[in-house]
Amino acid sequence: GDSRNAPYGTKTLEQIRRLSLTHAEMLYRSGIKALVVACNTATSAAISILREVYTDIPVIGIEPALKPAVSIGEHPRVIVMATPLTVKGQKLHELLGRYAKSADVTALGCPGLMEFVEDGNLDGPEVKAYLRTLLLPHMEKPVDAIVLGCTHYPFLKRTIQEVAGTGIRILDGGEGTARQLERRLKEENLLKAPGKTGQIEYRE
Repeated sequence: GDSRNAPYGTKTLEQIRRLSLTHAEMLYRSGIKALVVACNTATSAAISILREVYTDIPVIGIEPALKPAVSIGEHPRVIVMATPLTVKGQKLHELLGRYAKSADVTALGCPGLMEFVEDGNLDGPEVKAYLRTLLLPHMEKPVDAIVLGCTHYPFLKRTIQEVAGTGIRILDGGEGTARQLERRLKEENLLKAPGKTGQIEYRE
């Protein structure tokens, strides 16, 4: 949630890696037991480096929910909406390659979309017009699913559904990332004790 330096999706690879390492080090020094990179762009750019640096804690990234998307039917058509840098990144291309034989997947860069979310414009005429311009040219043939490949985009899920149509599944990777975090914490015996209350802390 680095609002000060947003958007990440239009920054250079070097800028994103530097920011990710800076923030991770601040969190690590505070005594975290695991690090979740809850940004598709930062995951694509920096997850391998972060795992090399922080070998004593689980480091979990997020990735587009392609697996559930391609399993909804026989060779479905899927659109992955993501930031320009995520679309260009090797991590997404490897993920697309994994499912190339089982689905027709289009990676769609969405420059400027996360700024609507940052501005609180989740269903205004401007964002709807943007989404129509972005999506409709790719929907001349039926689309089965749209994968939200940026953690800002779920805030626009209702509006994306309205523009795309009710028959299209809209999926994101948040739930899968949370399950992976739970699995890793269990493996490392790091889950909080039963009955113990956790806390949420926001930092500037």
